Amino acid sequence: MEQLPISAPRSVVQLPDGTHAYVNPADLPAPPQTGGPQVVHIHQAAPDRTVQRVALGSGIGAGAVGASIFFGPMLVAAITSMAVSLAVVALVVVATAWGLVAVVRSVGGPDGKAAAKTLSKTRRRR
Repeated sequence: MEQLPISAPRSVVQLPDGTHAYVNPADLPAPPQTGGPQVVHIHQAAPDRTVQRVALGSGIGAGAVGASIFFGPMLVAAITSMAVSLAVVALVVVATAWGLVAVVRSVGGPDGKAAAKTLSKTRRRR
């Protein structure tokens, strides 16, 4: 390789045989130019982005797609929170009914046992 003047821009590259050499960047091949945005077909897109690609392709704006990306997980979290709250309320209702039946059976005597049986029969019918 020829000697380059000190002021010339230089890059160090590693040759296939493992040695290093100084190269003038102007002599390197230019990187390939892209002719526009990369086209990704829907069947090649990642599953979590397919809906957004379809939405953008159908003419919805980027703002709507951005909102769906932002508010989608928040909606899932809100629905999950409501489901957990309802499950806790159902557990409290079941525990209260079980406790009430146990108290009525132990305190009420024969009338309490008959009332508990009637209560349990009406629940089985539903």
